[in-house]
Amino acid sequence: MPKINPFSHFHHDAPQENHAGMTPFVKKVLVLLFVVFLLLFPRYAPWAPHSMQDGTAVYQIFTLYFFVISQTLGIVHEAGHGVCYILPCPEFVMVANGTLFQLLFPGLIAYYYYKKGKRFAAWIGLFFLGVSLLYSAWYLSTAHEGALLPAHKSFLGVDALHDFHYMLSAMGLLAYESLLVSLTRFVAYLLMGISVLGMFLDAFSNEEMRKKVKK
Repeated sequence: MPKINPFSHFHHDAPQENHAGMTPFVKKVLVLLFVVFLLLFPRYAPWAPHSMQDGTAVYQIFTLYFFVISQTLGIVHEAGHGVCYILPCPEFVMVANGTLFQLLFPGLIAYYYYKKGKRFAAWIGLFFLGVSLLYSAWYLSTAHEGALLPAHKSFLGVDALHDFHYMLSAMGLLAYESLLVSLTRFVAYLLMGISVLGMFLDAFSNEEMRKKVKK
């Protein structure tokens, strides 16, 4: 009787696109949702200069979304700091680790699905890396407010060290806050735009049709 390797699903010779649960129709619907989301995001983002608060259903949906994503990224961010509470880290690394973890979280998800050959899922992961960068840009834009982050702005609800004020001051870059914020936002929206384009090309490509013709 041949031996069955219980871990065989971890050892694929080549990445394969698994379309189970991700039909072409589902992909196209998701592309539409992400396009609409990307177009409305700057309008409803709570940190935007002219953020919409019109009480509409769209506003309520974005309010719920921002709550969920803020809590998720906040937990990951604090976990990054927490690693240095367990392991010995230089102070600068401890402070930077929060943002590093916050960006690695969606970035590694995107990389994982890319290695698995699941391109559409990888594009979604890259999209949320852009979203995470936008949150970092907002946090960065408050660096000039002081070395302490007040309790009402802190995820933990207590006065805390402002990560970016500390890091920019240590590197002598505090005076360039506005420039760094603009660059971060540009990269964030660039990633989100590229991701949506990648999803669109994946959803509307005729690759699957070509494979069927070859068979």
